[in-house]
Amino acid sequence: MEIVLLVSALAILFIVIALAEPVADRLRLPYSVVLAVLGATLGAASVGLSTTYGDQLSTEVQALLALPIKSSVFLYIFLPTLVFQVALGLDLRRMLDDWVPILVMAVLAVIVATAFVGIALVPFSPMPAIACLLLGAIVSTTDPSAVVSIFRSLSAPQRLARIVEGESLLNDAAAIALFGFFLSFVMAGVPNPTLRDALVGLPTIILMGIAIGWIMARAALTCMRLMDAWPMAQLSFSIAVPYATYVLADHVFHASGVVAVVVAGITLNWVGPGRLAPAVWTNLREVWDLLAHWAGALIFVMASLLIPRLLADARWTDFLLILVVVVAATAARMVMLWGVLPLLSHFKLSPKVERPYRITILWGGLRGAVTLALALAVTENWRVPADIRREVGILATGFTLFTLFVQGTTLRRVIRRLGLTRLSPLDLALSRQVVAVALQNVREEVAERVRDHALTREIVRSEAKSFAGRLDQAVTQAEVDSGIRQKDRIPLGLIAMSGFERDLILDAFHEQELAPAEAEQMLTNVDNLIEATRIGGRAGYMAAGRRALGAGRRLRFAVWLHNRLRLSWPLAPMTASRFEILLNQRRVLDELHGFIDGKIRRIHGRRVAELLHEVLKVRQGDNEKALEALRLQYPGYAEELERRFIRRLSLRLEEREYDTLLKDGLIGKELHAALRQSLTDARKRVVQRPPLDLTVQKSEMLRQLPALAGLDAAQLRMVQRRISTVYVPPGEVLIRLGDPARHVFFIASGAVEVEFAGQRQRLGRGELFGQLGILTRRPRRAQVTALTHCTLLRLDETRFLDLLARNDTLRQAVAESTKRRGLLDPIARTVVESPDAEAPVLDLTQQEPLDLSPPEDPPGAAKPVTQ
Repeated sequence: MEIVLLVSALAILFIVIALAEPVADRLRLPYSVVLAVLGATLGAASVGLSTTYGDQLSTEVQALLALPIKSSVFLYIFLPTLVFQVALGLDLRRMLDDWVPILVMAVLAVIVATAFVGIALVPFSPMPAIACLLLGAIVSTTDPSAVVSIFRSLSAPQRLARIVEGESLLNDAAAIALFGFFLSFVMAGVPNPTLRDALVGLPTIILMGIAIGWIMARAALTCMRLMDAWPMAQLSFSIAVPYATYVLADHVFHASGVVAVVVAGITLNWVGPGRLAPAVWTNLREVWDLLAHWAGALIFVMASLLIPRLLADARWTDFLLILVVVVAATAARMVMLWGVLPLLSHFKLSPKVERPYRITILWGGLRGAVTLALALAVTENWRVPADIRREVGILATGFTLFTLFVQGTTLRRVIRRLGLTRLSPLDLALSRQVVAVALQNVREEVAERVRDHALTREIVRSEAKSFAGRLDQAVTQAEVDSGIRQKDRIPLGLIAMSGFERDLILDAFHEQELAPAEAEQMLTNVDNLIEATRIGGRAGYMAAGRRALGAGRRLRFAVWLHNRLRLSWPLAPMTASRFEILLNQRRVLDELHGFIDGKIRRIHGRRVAELLHEVLKVRQGDNEKALEALRLQYPGYAEELERRFIRRLSLRLEEREYDTLLKDGLIGKELHAALRQSLTDARKRVVQRPPLDLTVQKSEMLRQLPALAGLDAAQLRMVQRRISTVYVPPGEVLIRLGDPARHVFFIASGAVEVEFAGQRQRLGRGELFGQLGILTRRPRRAQVTALTHCTLLRLDETRFLDLLARNDTLRQAVAESTKRRGLLDPIARTVVESPDAEAPVLDLTQQEPLDLSPPEDPPGAAKPVTQ
């Protein structure tokens, strides 16, 4: 019978969840508000039935009305599900750009809210100060779902929505960790922590939670990789990750279980797309979205069922205390939004948040499932004094109801009053452009398909005329808009072009031409282009394009590890991934020209299309320059990637042919399955990117340099002792004009640019530079700049001249290098080249300085073109 009651209760709860969504959409209310109303109504009905009829009810009905709802259900089943899914769904790579405001707004917001609420309650509440701070930690958690969903419907800045969402995730983790700390102060029979325990204990449980979450996620990924042939097993294994992590952290190591689950989700989100098959990763995200939807709804409804019981013995003084909590929490939020956030914006650490959006965030700071779950945990803890349990339950529940029923029900009205629902002229024109382009596509598609059907000509002509009138009206609205100036059409075209670029990347990913990690990075770059164009127009678009090709924080940190600590394992995969992104980006940019001519020209005219072509050519030039620099640095690697692309393309086309044969009935399902399995095995081999080796031993570097190929074993050991390795980032000036010549450089890997007499030349792996200044004993006449990350071998003047006098191969390499640059006259050639093997070694340091200035051009000669 207990099983029947439990199943009946679950059925009722899921019916409530199913009805809440259409009701919320119909009433234009946040989903959480409707869930709370339905849950509180059911709770009030159960209390009313139990009070009115009591023993007259059947045993089954009494048991159903008194369904036990424990905080342990929330904390061990629903809470890990919620935070794990949020961590899986975050766009981590884009949030890295805003980690400072997210971290500050999350951690600092919890501390400020806890302090404001706790201090404000002390003069009015009979609870001790530590219990007031405990309540402050409980009500400091926020539910961003309402604000984020509204931001997305309003086309608010994506960066702002990301900050709010990321803040809420870390906010919950920080608040729950702080809650556990303060709870230990108020529990009877538990040794009270000292200040030293506070300063050491709280960071310890957080750091331990971080370590446990990372280890569990990495172990889970290793196990899931072993299940590549069983996708359903991988999905099932992922379900166990948050629960095992929470129990291990909370019960075994007494660390923060929520922090551990958050870190496990973030780690899986970061590493998973590159380790799991794209289809498996997509299914995993969808499964967890559904689980989190159910968990969030169930925790809200079940907690709302308890609202009548928690407020049953409330007194009028309690409502005054609820008002104090409301004012203090609002003041704490205002300090963050009008004090801390502008300060971060001033130092360029956060986007500038306009006043309407700040008011929306303030009024949309709803409290929800986590707050109710923590309050319930306190009311069920028998070690907490009864008066504290009562006050915490009433105040936390009352404050949550205020945010839901007062702020939640009026949030959309506030947004309308702020004018955020009105489309800007740019967005209005963009929507008209989309409609016009869509209708043009529909007309072309309909015309194509009508040809294949024997339809009545009069009907076709009539419908075509009707549709043409609608299309003309849409095109006219898009082309002739008094509110949009000609220069404003350029951002519209750039946004449309970026949207098509996004579609091309998604198509390449779905066709398995792109790895998940590279596709995600390219999509992130496109989102940055769109967002920058909305804010800064064409200049913002160009700046975002240059930033996409530049070095981010992760890459700079990897370069620092490579240069300073000789740790190349982070930089090698990043460089290889950059190589692949540039190759695929080149193909995507080529296709955008056709989109400009076929779509954008129809809407915005010839002039705008020409400008977009120019902007696109600049991006293509920057992309080619970055790609060429990598080609110089790693010759042959781009060829391997191109071969890999062709193999992946052939496998995809082969798979398509097999599907067609099955559809036409030419092969059976068994043969088709066998062929698909063979393709899967082949694709696993092709998907593996060829390794990129950044670090080579010094002796290996010396052997690979053509200029030093003739060294015998003794000379090689001597040079190896005296030569030094130098790592330089792109853009660093290696030799400046006018500097004294003291060293010669050999390029072990990378590429440099030499500027001499107004001309530029690029040198790659195996080349040398800096020798002319030493040979001529003059200050540097050229400037050399690194184009890529370079590994150079540096030899000082004395050793170089000594080695040059003893080694024919090096003398020949110096002569050839100098000839290629057209800088050596016949006199210098006689100095560098040895006449024969029997001739005495020349003392190059005693030679007269040579004149290496460019010879005067004869009259009428063509001037060299400066690159």
